[in-house]
Amino acid sequence: MRILALDVGEKRVGVAVSDAGGVIAQAAGVIVRRSRRQVLAEIRARVAASGAARIVVGLPLRMDGTEGDAAAGVRKFIDALRTVVPVPVEVQDERLSTAEADRVMIASGAHRTRRRAARDAVAAALFLQTYLDRQRH
Repeated sequence: MRILALDVGEKRVGVAVSDAGGVIAQAAGVIVRRSRRQVLAEIRARVAASGAARIVVGLPLRMDGTEGDAAAGVRKFIDALRTVVPVPVEVQDERLSTAEADRVMIASGAHRTRRRAARDAVAAALFLQTYLDRQRH
């Protein structure tokens, strides 16, 4: 079962997708946010194109595990997303995924420009991999 992951930010939405077996996560680009309608339409198209059976959205929790303004904004986005996609939408803790994405890309020698462009998609792949690993165990 293929799963799509979204790292929802104010300017961009990072996208990752699993393989058909739901074992390996891979970064799949970013969607630049111009309007909520445009982002939702692009996500709906990616769900259809990938054959995703589920969407996992990163929830930006505070370090103490509580939800703040950012998490409230993502939950609002999820409510809108659920009205336009025909698949279940779940949440996954995404604390520190962006910082980890930067560390991974720096370690791989990615240039600063490449890191900035791919950061959100790599973060989505990281928390999707955590989700996939949890589902298997």
